[in-house]
Amino acid sequence: MIRVEDLHVTFTAGRRRIEAVRGVGFTIEPGECLAIVGESGSGKSVTARSLVGLAGPGAEVTATRLEIDGRDARAFTESDWRRVRGGFAGLILQDALVSLDPLRTVGAEIAEVLATHRKAGRRDRSARVEQLLTDVHVPEPRRRAGQHPHQLSGGLRQRALIASAIAGEPRLLIADEPTTALDATVQAQILRLLAERRAAGEALLLISHDLAVVAQLADRIIVMQDGRIVEAGTTAALLSAAEHPYTKKLVSAAAGRRRPAAIKPGPVVARARALRRDYGRHAVVREVSLDIHAGEIVGLVGESGSGKTTVAQMLFGLVTPTSGDVSFEGARWSAVPERRRRARRRRLQFVSQDPLSSFDPRWRVGRIIAEARPAGPVAELLERVGLGADVADRYPRQLSGGQRQRVAVARALAPRPSLIICDEPVSALDATVQAQVLDLLAGIRNDDGTALLFISHDLGVVRDLADRVLVLHDGAVVEQGPVGEVLAHPQHDYTRKLLAAAPRLEATRETV
Repeated sequence: MIRVEDLHVTFTAGRRRIEAVRGVGFTIEPGECLAIVGESGSGKSVTARSLVGLAGPGAEVTATRLEIDGRDARAFTESDWRRVRGGFAGLILQDALVSLDPLRTVGAEIAEVLATHRKAGRRDRSARVEQLLTDVHVPEPRRRAGQHPHQLSGGLRQRALIASAIAGEPRLLIADEPTTALDATVQAQILRLLAERRAAGEALLLISHDLAVVAQLADRIIVMQDGRIVEAGTTAALLSAAEHPYTKKLVSAAAGRRRPAAIKPGPVVARARALRRDYGRHAVVREVSLDIHAGEIVGLVGESGSGKTTVAQMLFGLVTPTSGDVSFEGARWSAVPERRRRARRRRLQFVSQDPLSSFDPRWRVGRIIAEARPAGPVAELLERVGLGADVADRYPRQLSGGQRQRVAVARALAPRPSLIICDEPVSALDATVQAQVLDLLAGIRNDDGTALLFISHDLGVVRDLADRVLVLHDGAVVEQGPVGEVLAHPQHDYTRKLLAAAPRLEATRETV
């Protein structure tokens, strides 16, 4: 279905030429899953987008051979590429919020694909849209089809994007971090869906930093670093007997990290009491209470749509509780005019799960970070999150998803806050960089006494980092306590369900 030989992709930025992909080659057969893994910025996404004519603005794409469905794609016109996109190949991007049209409902987005590729008549489209949303496990599909992207959680947006990608019944599905924003239970459902489509003869190109996900789904793996393939092989062989030092490093990092030493928490930094948030007749958060102490890392876990992000937004002051109260550093915080909070605002920072939408696209990275601490050394902050000083001169759109997420962490660290609310801060990072950023967050806590509210669907990350954990289900806390105790000996059925669904690196594809 796909044959690539000696693929090069080069971008020009001013006087600089950046070779993002260097001599890459591979094939994809019907019914096969090929995975591309590697660190953020290694060229994974650019390689995948080149297969549908979307390498990026100003990209120069050359190849000795670039065959798409038996045709020479090097001579494709834009109309040729339009026929490929959605019809032959469906594309799932990792930034669902910016991939979906903010002015249309998700139902209209999916219906457009059905109409363009003539997969359903006008009268049948609404029913087909609901079925597609059901297939990707979106609850209340009829109601969700009538909502806009900003009204959905990150996980629901990602599932809507997947529904749009499969609506045209493509024979090849290119999935770029398709489960990044999903909790373990929904992730398992989506992996089963992708496995079913592959079993039916469709091919899958999977780009992921999560080797546990790759282990469950892929037949073969290629490992990229600095735009090149450094190792390739069958999934079983590569994960059990990697030869290249970088591959060994990836596998080792994915196997887990050592927990940082616990410290004695200080006084309460933030306190929430009986928080409730209603949207219409629907209660998104119900009677949530928690304390966060100085130097403490509190994990908040639960499936997509459970209310995690809404709790974070109420703590930060972006959303006003329907009832209940939030205090920060001993003073009332919720329902207080922003002009009265402004003096303390720098002491409370937020890392969003959609970093691109939280940046001013007209600003370069250096200005984005300097705004948070004008006199601070931007290069030093970039280095602490694993980025080179040259990133300061780039715009957010010129960075990979993982690079943007590290910039978001650097910006949050800049004003030296007393509390950072982290909403999926490492979800787009490969295992090695993820470990680096987690070590950084743990070090900030140890050195400065900074508290963290760490929201994540990755229970392994929470186990490695947090001191305490709260499990949120349907807007309510169903279990909480020391992280080791809760995750080792869960008392609630829902917590057990989350733990059972979490992917493990030692899992094989047959377990899907």
